[in-house]
Amino acid sequence: MILAIDIGSSSVIAGILKGRRLLKESGRAFFRSRCDGPKVEVAPEDILAAIQKAVGNLGRGPFAVEAVNFAVMCPAWVVMDRTGQPLTPLVTHQDRRSVTEAIELEFRVGADRHLQIAGNRPFPGGISSTTWCWFKTHQPGALAGADLVGHLNTFLHCRFTGSRVIDPSNASFTGLFQTTHLNGWSPELCEAAGVPMTLLPEILDADVIAGRVNTEGSRILRVHQGTPMLTGLMDGSAGMLLAGAREGQLFNVVGSTDVLALCTGNPRPHPQLLTRALGIGKRWLAVSTLAAAASSVYWARDQFFSELPIADFRKLVHRLSKKGPAASAGVAFEPYMAGERTSIRQRQGCFTGITLATTRENLLSAIIEALVKASADRLPLLRDVGSPLLEEVAVSGGSDRLDKILHRDWQGQWRFRSVTDATLRGLALIEPRERSDN
Repeated sequence: MILAIDIGSSSVIAGILKGRRLLKESGRAFFRSRCDGPKVEVAPEDILAAIQKAVGNLGRGPFAVEAVNFAVMCPAWVVMDRTGQPLTPLVTHQDRRSVTEAIELEFRVGADRHLQIAGNRPFPGGISSTTWCWFKTHQPGALAGADLVGHLNTFLHCRFTGSRVIDPSNASFTGLFQTTHLNGWSPELCEAAGVPMTLLPEILDADVIAGRVNTEGSRILRVHQGTPMLTGLMDGSAGMLLAGAREGQLFNVVGSTDVLALCTGNPRPHPQLLTRALGIGKRWLAVSTLAAAASSVYWARDQFFSELPIADFRKLVHRLSKKGPAASAGVAFEPYMAGERTSIRQRQGCFTGITLATTRENLLSAIIEALVKASADRLPLLRDVGSPLLEEVAVSGGSDRLDKILHRDWQGQWRFRSVTDATLRGLALIEPRERSDN
């Protein structure tokens, strides 16, 4: 049995699993992001409290599990001192403060060179080297006592096991890792960002036992001291493992953000895609993200249909989607209400074609049609950079079944397989191994 913990952008879910079977599952334990203009941060202690609450919902414990494993949102960049105390908030993937730093960093390295080494352009916040550069310029005092800098799983290990680690999937989104060849930290990228390599964690595959639970970890996780804790990986990687992680496998997470990932054994970075290691072995994911999918639809409910019960609003959304573009009556929408993960200068959402005859249903239809088109437009790009696409697509989505709408205009023959509890069950498939096997 394992204790699996899924830390998303706004909540934590914990589960006890035996094989693929979920024996116990907690409810969601929520935490808040602090949003201040382009800044999006989470207090590290809020994450720890949410983990403790989620695990507490499983029972009193201590749980006699064989290992603890995590899947985490990424990036969630943080600086720690020598005792493991955070010196900065966790700066999340939604943060966009570092546009100037991203432009300067790409200029120093060269756009093509950065892409070929890191697998990605230095997207503000989404590639955390830009965040590090922002703090060096604007809040250098926060780095004065730095002893370790990493992502969320680095922080959790530092606190719960005392280890200084990160996995390849998280390292891929630091902008400092040789992602395309899995060759460790890049001296060239670190020098360009002004990053001391001594502050970076050790890179271990996600299935490696990176440490054993200490006193604080035992108290929060409700497991025995000494319980093995794996390095952990990104949440999307855990879902891909459940989907099979085969060449050409597509995994689509349809929620507030829509993420479409393709598994490949031959990474071919593209400026309009995110490229990252799976986290285990020589597999990579080519990822296309709609930063505001369901969140755009429910923004429309809050603004235009607040009197409608949620069930009635969902019926309206599905009804409008069946009518197609005609229901928007010439209104168009740019679906960038949360920016764009693959743009340095951030785009914004907007409506065009509005007249005095425009109705609120036209506006909602325009949002739906824009998301449907954006979802389908990703397929040719993924075909160009990866293995031939398998026809079966693993889909993880919410109860509103927005996935049925977003897949409406996909060209070709597709089989959509719904997977539930994808992240937790994916974590359960990871077989722990000792460092000596690495």
